[in-house]
Amino acid sequence: MIDSFASFNTSEFQQRRIKLTQAMGEGLAIIPTSPETVRNRDSHYPYRFDSYFYYLTGFKEPESVVLLVAGKQNKSILFCRDKDLEREIWDGFRYGADAARDAFGFDEAYSINELDATVLKLLANQPKLYFSLGENASWDARVTSWLNTLRNQVRNGVGVPDDISDVCKLIDEMRLYKSLYEQNIMRKSANIAAAAHNRAMKFTRPGMMEYEMEAEFLHEFYRNGAQSPAYTSIVAGGANACTLHYNANNAKLNDGDLLLIDAGCELEGYASDITRTFPINGKFSAVQKDVYELVLNAQAAAIAKVNSENHWNAPHEAALDVLIQGFIDLKLCKGSKEAVFDSGTYSQFYMHRTGHWLGLDVHDAGEYQYSNQSRNTQKNNSQNWRMLEPGMTLTVEPGCYIRPAENVPEHFWNIGIRIEDDVLVTQDGSEVMTEKAVKTVTDIEALMQS
Repeated sequence: MIDSFASFNTSEFQQRRIKLTQAMGEGLAIIPTSPETVRNRDSHYPYRFDSYFYYLTGFKEPESVVLLVAGKQNKSILFCRDKDLEREIWDGFRYGADAARDAFGFDEAYSINELDATVLKLLANQPKLYFSLGENASWDARVTSWLNTLRNQVRNGVGVPDDISDVCKLIDEMRLYKSLYEQNIMRKSANIAAAAHNRAMKFTRPGMMEYEMEAEFLHEFYRNGAQSPAYTSIVAGGANACTLHYNANNAKLNDGDLLLIDAGCELEGYASDITRTFPINGKFSAVQKDVYELVLNAQAAAIAKVNSENHWNAPHEAALDVLIQGFIDLKLCKGSKEAVFDSGTYSQFYMHRTGHWLGLDVHDAGEYQYSNQSRNTQKNNSQNWRMLEPGMTLTVEPGCYIRPAENVPEHFWNIGIRIEDDVLVTQDGSEVMTEKAVKTVTDIEALMQS
């Protein structure tokens, strides 16, 4: 049994490993996958591989490690579970070292039981170890044990790495730029999630429960081949939408309220992340429409800034500029635009940033600011934000959350709105990958009435 996904894309993962070894220069990299996690007694949580490990391998089995040797002769080595026909009766198919080596394009592959002995041989006399210290205590202890074993052999002429670098830092920079292969998967993930949001709008009625709408998402995700939700879905009716990370999803949906749903799926490891807000009864009230269109305009201004002429923070700045003016126009904030910005009073209604990187992780790998000031080539970039470049993928998600307060007119109370899309930076601008999820007032009302 060969994993069709990996077998048709072996070269993609091989090229990533080659690129990483080139960036390493010389040394040994150790990248383990995630352990299985017990839920209770002998029941486990559904297994999800480590994103860094998977990015380099395409291999989904637990109890696996990849070693990359960089130097005069670069080499990639996989360690995985043994082929075990008896365990396969209980737990399902496993590759074993030989089949995994051939299917996933490794130079060598061995039983996970041979890891300790092999690492000690390969790590000896290496000038540098690439490993992410602090991510997992048990792996930190294991790596320390290997280093101490080698230190005890110094008198025998064995050299020990005197430099330990975070291998994830190198991989972060690679993951920031999505290949055509990755972009295609992300479009499919986005289309599945967009269809789920449209489905939810069709099914929503007053009197239903938030968890019923969550069930519609799960139905659409799994029906179209997604392996899981990308994160715990937020299904927040009425006042619940003003809690940013609300996920109880157990309240009744009331006539006249808005419903905010933040939900995406994971397809072959890659996440989609969409938020839509719509009226539970299918018709925006006048005040709901005013606030909604303010957020929608802020998002449009932000998306317009997603291109290679701008730095990371430009979309946030554009969205905030529109929102602050809107808060003043709606009499939620008082004073000039500059005064509201300088005082931060807008944060009563908008307290988060406008996006994040997206990919194998919902909040994906990659720095938002340059660490070297000399790389700053953009005017008005005093905080050294990194420039947007083709292949980067990010979310654009402005919002407005109006909790009851003495300084807020009552007709605004408990309106919570967020509109979020997944955007790819292209050579000539940007592509909204989640555009199939309807979001204008007219389109939402028409879809819900249908």
